[in-house]
Amino acid sequence: MKIFCSKCSSLAAVVMAYDYTERRVWLDDMDSEFVSVHGYPMCDKHASRLTPPVSWTLTDRRNLVRPLFPEAIQPTRQAV
Repeated sequence: MKIFCSKCSSLAAVVMAYDYTERRVWLDDMDSEFVSVHGYPMCDKHASRLTPPVSWTLTDRRNLVRPLFPEAIQPTRQAV
């Protein structure tokens, strides 16, 4: 399933989520285990330009080194 940026029609690569009570905003890769279902999908361009409100903390948890062929990467399993 293709997910598009909430700001433009580009494919989303990042999810932005936030916590009002803690005044925190964070960015995660779409394939991250920390992705929130309540987050906003964003393309890399918009995620890189994101600035949090004054007195908020931005935590960028993205893997900035992207694999060339992400669909070709398969998790390895060790025999038991």
